[in-house]
Amino acid sequence: MQLVLFSIFSLLMLAFALGVVLLRNPVSCAMSLVMSFVALAAVFITLDAYFIAVVQVLVYAGAVMVLFLFIIMLLDLREEKRRRVRLSAWVGGGLVVGGFLAALIQVISALPALNVTKPVISQPLANDVAQVGFALFRNFNLPFQIIGVLLLVSTVGVVLLSKKELK
Repeated sequence: MQLVLFSIFSLLMLAFALGVVLLRNPVSCAMSLVMSFVALAAVFITLDAYFIAVVQVLVYAGAVMVLFLFIIMLLDLREEKRRRVRLSAWVGGGLVVGGFLAALIQVISALPALNVTKPVISQPLANDVAQVGFALFRNFNLPFQIIGVLLLVSTVGVVLLSKKELK
């Protein structure tokens, strides 16, 4: 069952990632990216990495994407206009994608680690949330505060740069 859910959420994540690339409206692209982050969090849950899944939703799908949407709304971006794509661009892109897929298949098939069965983890050895919290606020308190100030300054900068002058 875990493998089935992993496959379903992985396919959903790839579908929403394609939506980020193919959609023309910036807000739709950002919302598709949010859904891709949520599907990635579900993939982490199927791998029993609950803390990483929660951080994925809170930090990326929550805070970062809200900031992206805020910037998109402030900059008042319009939908992208359609333009003709030449046949040579399609052929070149197809060759690049084909070469990438061939190299990826060759690398994946050569991995000996894929044939090893991994044991199931019955009990986690330690509370990973408490360890991350202690490490973050004990050892990395100053960098954590600096990142918070940088995010605040960047948000204020975007607001000031996108503000329209009154005539």
